[in-house]
Amino acid sequence: MSSVVLSALGSEAERLHPMLRRRFGVSTEAGYSCVGRGVMDRVWHGPWWTLPFLWLGSWRNILVLGTGTHVPFTVDSYAYVDSYGRETVTVVRTFEMRPGRRRRFDATLVADGPGRVLDYLGTHQHLAVDLTPSVLPDGSLQVVSGDQRFYEGPIGFRFPLLLSGTAVLRESYDDERQCFTIDVRVTNRRLGPLFGYSGTFTCEFPRVVGDAVPAAVRPLREESRR
Repeated sequence: MSSVVLSALGSEAERLHPMLRRRFGVSTEAGYSCVGRGVMDRVWHGPWWTLPFLWLGSWRNILVLGTGTHVPFTVDSYAYVDSYGRETVTVVRTFEMRPGRRRRFDATLVADGPGRVLDYLGTHQHLAVDLTPSVLPDGSLQVVSGDQRFYEGPIGFRFPLLLSGTAVLRESYDDERQCFTIDVRVTNRRLGPLFGYSGTFTCEFPRVVGDAVPAAVRPLREESRR
């Protein structure tokens, strides 16, 4: 099974920087995952009235509550096949806001046809978000979020973007510094900027996939609805 992100990009993936192709090429077929370690120069959130959004999101590791500079950061991306037989990449971002105070932002990616990735957010996959990846002229990766659905037990409904936000992620590789750079911004149409972070990290590519993937980075519940 091929990479979730590269499959969505199709032939466009050839324009990605080679290190980004390796980073987002994790899959059970490729036989490796990706573990990143670095520092976020800045983790920020919007004005005080945006805090209820962040508090609700942080409840199940959907958003990060807190601010800081020079924040130690890890991003663990592991490939496995989920209980529904789907090639899956779990992405766990951990921010050490201060010693002993960690915040997690969990996502699980599955393929959703040409040009799109389905992203389940949080420990229980309550939110399903459509992601559209693209390659920028300089070989960087951009990912933009779209429609969102909320699922809990028998309940399922489209989550209005008016009550949520649109995320834009950009990742690049800096050849001179030999590191990945990342910038993430989440904005609400009316409230403006909600949350974001930016910084740098380096990666290792362990041969850990499938059943060997640690339980700590897998979601506690899996959702089949798209």
